[in-house]
Amino acid sequence: MKADLDRLMLERELDAIIVTGGEEFNPARYYLSNGAQITHGTIFKLRGRPASLVCSRMELEEAAKSGLDVKTDVELGYYDRYKEAEGDSIKATALHWSDVLARLGLSTGRVGLYGTWQINKTIALYRILLAELRAFEFVVEEKATLIEEAMLTKDAEEIARIRSVAERTNAVMELAWERISSLRPDGEYLLDESSRRATIGDVKDFVRRELMACGLEDTNMIFAQGRDAGFPHSRGEADMPLRMGQAIVFDLFPRELGGGYHHDMTRTWCIGYAPPEVQTDYDTVMEAFDIAVEAFGVNKPTHFMQEAVLDHFESKGYATTRSDAATMEGYLHSLGHGVGIEIHEGPSISHLRRDDVFQIGNILTIEPGLYYPERGYGVRVEDLFVVDENGELISLTSFRKGLVIPLKCAGEKAK
Repeated sequence: MKADLDRLMLERELDAIIVTGGEEFNPARYYLSNGAQITHGTIFKLRGRPASLVCSRMELEEAAKSGLDVKTDVELGYYDRYKEAEGDSIKATALHWSDVLARLGLSTGRVGLYGTWQINKTIALYRILLAELRAFEFVVEEKATLIEEAMLTKDAEEIARIRSVAERTNAVMELAWERISSLRPDGEYLLDESSRRATIGDVKDFVRRELMACGLEDTNMIFAQGRDAGFPHSRGEADMPLRMGQAIVFDLFPRELGGGYHHDMTRTWCIGYAPPEVQTDYDTVMEAFDIAVEAFGVNKPTHFMQEAVLDHFESKGYATTRSDAATMEGYLHSLGHGVGIEIHEGPSISHLRRDDVFQIGNILTIEPGLYYPERGYGVRVEDLFVVDENGELISLTSFRKGLVIPLKCAGEKAK
């Protein structure tokens, strides 16, 4: 949590941290600025002191919403440094940082660097920092960073926001189910109210509109049918017609509009009916899901949960990445991950990650799956959970786990 930042800085022997970046969405800056909608700006925090935000004049009003101490780059002398650097903006930035740190009372020490920026500019800035600001040691954290560790657990306000996103996402999933159930069969295809073949693109467009209507935005959902569903991250083809009985993996992970906290859920659907092999593997995945939930425990290593699921699949003869690292069929991925401002955060639930443990305040997915692209299907089921203050694992994904979407007019002939 953000309340742990000073402790984490002390553990890493950091005297200060700097969070910077370009115009793209910047999870670390969003996190430390309390969600301020800025496209420029750098956050400085000394250990034991509140954070400060330096921004351009254009974003002063938005930056003030962060609740941090805000100053503009103009009043802190950036443009004097820009002239000194003869128009080299990256060098001017490095020199400006030394001015800001000095103003905050730090003239030497260990400084951690965080944020999102173009890699070439990041490398150039780091080189200049090393050359020009020799009084400071700029620390590169190669494993979980201070920001990532802080984000592992969520405070009450963060959990409330994620709950809200979850409720809205579940509602949109319900609307998608109802929309599909209202289609009319035409042989193996489905027709919409205009008697045209419904497509994956139609469903995605509908879902995007409904998300926007409730203050959420799509982050490239997965709606993959048939063979495409056999590849875990295939997004699905927009022009592909929906077909009766084909497995559809629908992975929906929207976030608050404009950037913010996510929800993450997956359902596998067959329209009208499910082929026997899909039903069998779906039942096996649901068994794995229940085994995973039973394996949970606060302070338990997360890999125990993954290993319980691996044991289950392997005992039934399914290939896994533990039994065959090169397999392209069976169980192909880790069991879950943390979710927050980023769709993939810690902890990881994998047999390859041995250090992560479940903690109060974690928000995490559980998502077992089986994939058979050459047989024309894949299956995955995913809920998002919070580890509450009592150490209980509570699902934030209330939407039902039915495999078959029955058609309301299944008994009628298409006109």
